[in-house]
Amino acid sequence: MTAPQTLRDWFGTDEPPSRSRLLRAGDLTAELIDGNLRNIRFDGVEVLRAIAYVVRDKDWGTYAPTLDDFAVEEGPDEFRVGYNGRCKGPQGRRLNFEAIIQGDRSGTLRFDVTAIPDADFETNRCGFCILHPIRDLAGQPAAVEHTDGTVERSAFPDLIDPWQPFKDIRAITHAVRHGLEARCLMEGDAFETEDQRNWTDASYKTYVRPIERPWPYLLPAGIAQRQAVTLTLVGDRTRRGAAAPDDVVTLTPGHDLGPMPGFAIMVTPEEADAVLAQAARLIELAPQTLLFHFDPTAGHDATAFAAFAAVQAIHSAEALLEYVAPCVKPLDDEMAALAVAVRAAGMRLDSIVVSPAVDRRSTPPGSAWPVCPPLADLYAATRRHLPGVRLGGGMISTFTELNRKRPPFEDIDFVTHCTNPIVHAADDRSVMETLEALPFVTRSVRAMAGPDKPYRIGPSTIGMRQNPYGARVMPNPDNRRVTMSGCDPRQTGQFAAAWMIGHAAQTAEARLESFCGGALTGDFGMLHRDGHPRPVFEAAKILADLAGKPRRACVSSHPDRVLGLAVETEANELTIWVASIVDSEQPIRLLSMVSEPVHDQSLFSLAPFEVCRP
Repeated sequence: MTAPQTLRDWFGTDEPPSRSRLLRAGDLTAELIDGNLRNIRFDGVEVLRAIAYVVRDKDWGTYAPTLDDFAVEEGPDEFRVGYNGRCKGPQGRRLNFEAIIQGDRSGTLRFDVTAIPDADFETNRCGFCILHPIRDLAGQPAAVEHTDGTVERSAFPDLIDPWQPFKDIRAITHAVRHGLEARCLMEGDAFETEDQRNWTDASYKTYVRPIERPWPYLLPAGIAQRQAVTLTLVGDRTRRGAAAPDDVVTLTPGHDLGPMPGFAIMVTPEEADAVLAQAARLIELAPQTLLFHFDPTAGHDATAFAAFAAVQAIHSAEALLEYVAPCVKPLDDEMAALAVAVRAAGMRLDSIVVSPAVDRRSTPPGSAWPVCPPLADLYAATRRHLPGVRLGGGMISTFTELNRKRPPFEDIDFVTHCTNPIVHAADDRSVMETLEALPFVTRSVRAMAGPDKPYRIGPSTIGMRQNPYGARVMPNPDNRRVTMSGCDPRQTGQFAAAWMIGHAAQTAEARLESFCGGALTGDFGMLHRDGHPRPVFEAAKILADLAGKPRRACVSSHPDRVLGLAVETEANELTIWVASIVDSEQPIRLLSMVSEPVHDQSLFSLAPFEVCRP
């Protein structure tokens, strides 16, 4: 594939990525990005993934504050950053804040913010979020100091915790390496920790204001709101002098993982005509499954099934109906009406996923549990009226809700859920980092549903198709990187192709039955509006072509930079499809089954390499 040449080629937008400035005080380093801190390290070891001051609106959308009056002072032993910020809310109301960041060579880092609204300011959250890395902390001990001074000996969850593992927090202490601990002190309000892997974030998040308190809430006009986070290192801070890691990325094929999953695309009633107009592209892509989405609560009616049947006539594939069940009538009446409408349209149905409409909304801690008939009853009614059709259960929203509302797995033929990478952050690094969380997600599903339960994921796209946390997805008229937006510019660039291949690579150990990577047309589509393929179309075609072929593990020495798919193709050859998940040149070394290195160095979103087996 031709390497991306411009910002629009890679990201689908001319908006440049956020700039990073490295702050250093002795062995303490941190990246300053848009006024917040990322990649906080001591002697090269990641201590915290981020410390950020975040302001969110009543739909959990994140404000992009205007920052000015930046002043950065740096010396060999310390650094200091100061700036002013402001968020503009509805009716022109503003939240103004002043931030000061200080760090020194002892490893002490302090981030202090004072905010003053000029009028009553409505928010769901205003304050600090601290992100703890997952790769080295999952399952590891933590000392949690509560606001009353008591200390609880606990651990960061290994399997993903559906609720908050730590509450009423003043400080958290964890090991950085042998003999060195990090203590993170939070001031200004009560904090708690959630397992952000629920949303495929690659972190545990400690944030201000317990979610069980009412939201949205008002910050009173003219009243100062001060918060601070202080990171302190305790123990042996002697530099270890470890050898610099090899910059070359090594990809090593490994054990057998069974067949590659089938590839699916989503068809909605709104996009069915557009799909019909692109019949040739649908045939070229040749997905194994057509996932037909039907939601009566969104105004979909029986005419949709005739359109679905027309799409089926173009390309013969498994027909999977994703049905949002209103559950407002007796279940037998509702499912009988659905079955009649499907048959009257001449639609063939192989599988169905049934999910109550209320489960499209999130049920966070402290919320009233939605009124809903037992899932076992809904599944039984579905089987009565659609006999012989495979039944899937789980969530058509994110894994979060599956983790909180676990279905009776014994009553379903397969389990499913979606993922979305822009729930909490939409910068390029955060989106690609969500791939790191996928093995934790799939391992948690396997622990719930069992190792042999057929397992499907998707639709999973960069843009958000439905907001479980607010009344709408966020508008994006300026084609920017926006959290919880239904239209993400990167869907049109090389970025989406790399993310899709990375998603397939990171779910390898789950042995999925099927993966739905989006749609043919529309905001989540693989085609431009003129029908010309986007780069993600090529990635999707790769996955569809590889479906059912024998797959092997593919271990990357730098999974934060490069991921790979290792699949046996023709003539007993192992083909490795490589996705670069950073926008810089990556030198790659491929090891064959007999450890003969194959070298390549290039800039690409994805590219094939063939490694001959003995």
